Amino acid sequence: MRRVNRRRFLKFGITGAGALVAGGAVVEQLVQHGVLPGQHALQVLEGDCSVTHPELHFAELGPSYSGQFFSHARRREVGYTIAYPPGHRPGDRLPLVVMLHGYGGDHNGGIGGLTPAQALALDTEPRLQPMAMVTVDGGGGYWNPHPLDDPLGMVVHELIPLCRRHGLGAPPHSIGVMGISMGGYGALLFAEKYPRLFRAVAAISPAIWTSYPQARGVNRGAYASAADFASDDVVTHARALARIPVRVASGEEDPFHPGVAALAAALPAGAVVEFSKGCHTNPFFLAQTQPSVAFLSHHLTSS
Repeated sequence: MRRVNRRRFLKFGITGAGALVAGGAVVEQLVQHGVLPGQHALQVLEGDCSVTHPELHFAELGPSYSGQFFSHARRREVGYTIAYPPGHRPGDRLPLVVMLHGYGGDHNGGIGGLTPAQALALDTEPRLQPMAMVTVDGGGGYWNPHPLDDPLGMVVHELIPLCRRHGLGAPPHSIGVMGISMGGYGALLFAEKYPRLFRAVAAISPAIWTSYPQARGVNRGAYASAADFASDDVVTHARALARIPVRVASGEEDPFHPGVAALAAALPAGAVVEFSKGCHTNPFFLAQTQPSVAFLSHHLTSS
């Protein structure tokens, strides 16, 4: 009974405030479909977002450093950070993980609350194999190409060559890609577009829209056009991942869950898909970071 009363209380409170700008019925629908943050408030209040994870332990952190370069693909300066695993340093030749940030983030953003150096120093069983990680400024365009801003091209044609000049991801070593939320969508997109470049992909709570009108209704800058959405729809092109190890994790209360469920149905056999309790929140991201990094470690360092 208390559960129903809390729902009504919060729903009617949000509706009353929203009526000033859009009308109660409209705001209620936006809340229920996750467009407005009211749905997260309902979920947190009722415990739907409570996610636990084992206590994290770390080895001594490896070094990391940041820099910037002018991206011709993005037509601006972009920052980046390269982190090394414990016991390694610049100059070492290692496999590479490209980590894509979520919406509103940049290369300084954490990975489920962890820094790149911390993610590489996680004490797991089996132990993580040595690999480097790079983060970079991708903007808010969902990592897909736009007419005047191409973060995908920036990563593939500028960032990765820069890393390879430092011995990271240079043959015979492999490159993997990982991301959270918008970055999770981007990681899948990158692997679909360049299946010969990326050896493995891990996506945590990928922000996957089920249609162009849905994406445009929430974020007008996500895709430049309906044609761009069709070209960069990771569900439609999931078959491109047939020869790439894939891991996808999504919370069952995540507003993007319908899109991730559609992706799961389209993925080739053998893809690892984990649906569990959780929302589109940092506790779920953090709980999935360790298994996602371990997944990439296994596939980037196995023969």
